[in-house]
Amino acid sequence: MICFCAERFQWRRIWQNPGEFSLSGSAEMAFRALLYRRPAEPQSIAVKFGSQIFAIRLRRHRRARRYTLRIHPSDREAILTMPPRGTLVDAKEFAQRHGAWIAARLGRLPKAAPFHPGTLVPLRGSDHKIVHRAGVRGTVWAETRESGERILCVAGEPEHIDRRVHDFLKREARRDLSKAAQHYAELFGVKVTRISIRDQSSRWGSCTSAGSLSFSWRLILAPPYVLDYLAAHEVGHLVEMNHSAKFWRVVGKVCPQMDRAKKWLDGYGNDLHRYGITD
Repeated sequence: MICFCAERFQWRRIWQNPGEFSLSGSAEMAFRALLYRRPAEPQSIAVKFGSQIFAIRLRRHRRARRYTLRIHPSDREAILTMPPRGTLVDAKEFAQRHGAWIAARLGRLPKAAPFHPGTLVPLRGSDHKIVHRAGVRGTVWAETRESGERILCVAGEPEHIDRRVHDFLKREARRDLSKAAQHYAELFGVKVTRISIRDQSSRWGSCTSAGSLSFSWRLILAPPYVLDYLAAHEVGHLVEMNHSAKFWRVVGKVCPQMDRAKKWLDGYGNDLHRYGITD
């Protein structure tokens, strides 16, 4: 059946003032889905600054209230977050106005250190040179030469070196963080239910009220006291789920290296994001 309406339907009015119209139940959900549906958007936009052109990744977030820019240190790109009703035109204008900031921040990123033979990898804060052991059985292991030089031996074909080093470092990070987290859980009298190892760019760790912890695998590249502090920090949130003065007292009481670790992260933490990536 086809229905006709004598009056033109006020779609624009509804979109601009959705509060004037009320529906209930599934009808309201379906209406709002139709109301806020958008055509497919590009994943990135180009911004020119001087003679350089930068690709800016777009990300729309339902809780964003304004346009924001940040630099992803390991992906080496700028990310522009848009509010739900933001437009591509406004996003492009915002990014272009901040072209100098984008160029400066990307230009200050430390030099990439891909996992290739000869690269120095700071395993637990100590430099280990990657050495390819072709024809040898195994995966990845650490050795110390008679000269005192520390090396990271990688068996297998050359094309598998990057993946094998990544996997090795993630396993080592999980082992050290699991041990440290369990230690602090016993001290605090709390229970850790799960530990996830990821490549987080905005923070080194996170914690949920259910006891699920998440950490960046790159912490295995920092000195041990830094990894230990991050474990104490996240487990401490199971006691105080905030960053209040009481929280810092709780963590500082069981982790005497807290201030030293925080200072190290402020000074050298960004450098950890350059390992295992290519320019």
